[in-house]
Amino acid sequence: MKKIVIVNGHPDKESFNTGIAHSYIESARDAGAEVRYIAIGELDFNPNLKFGYRQRTELEPDLVKALEDLYWSEHQVWIHPMWWLGMPAIMKGFFDRVFLPGITFKSENGVSEGLLKGKTGRIITTAGDLSLDVYEDRYTSSGLVQLQKGILEYCGISSVQSSFIGPLYELDQEDRVRWIDQIRGFAVSDSV
Repeated sequence: MKKIVIVNGHPDKESFNTGIAHSYIESARDAGAEVRYIAIGELDFNPNLKFGYRQRTELEPDLVKALEDLYWSEHQVWIHPMWWLGMPAIMKGFFDRVFLPGITFKSENGVSEGLLKGKTGRIITTAGDLSLDVYEDRYTSSGLVQLQKGILEYCGISSVQSSFIGPLYELDQEDRVRWIDQIRGFAVSDSV
């Protein structure tokens, strides 16, 4: 039974991102996966890394539980909207507070090593008014580079696949249903 954690970075629990997350969860469970869910916007924590890496701030209970779920997982699915070419502030704060030296990576003598090795990942990004072509050509997929290369792969997660859904304002109900069906397909294939 594959262990999958779905992380929703959208702070609004009534968002299309939440619908994507729940569709993925349902399909992964139906396919036999064991699933846990982290809705970052519902966690109780301070997203400010107040002292940087100089002084460790104790993790709040919600972050300790989220970290346990991330360690437990074999596959991680990160779902988020793109705001200002990146992730929402609460999601960035989650990474700042949880993905710390000695917890998700370590550095010795200028050499870094990811501590989440053996895990795979998937990123699903939604964009309100940006097409994939413009995102790739004009903005060089900057938010994806940050999340995939600068965070997940840096911390040892491999085989990270990504999907871009946008512009959302151009999607009608049929388009959204097609995307949800595709997400369900991802969940089934990820569960094997």
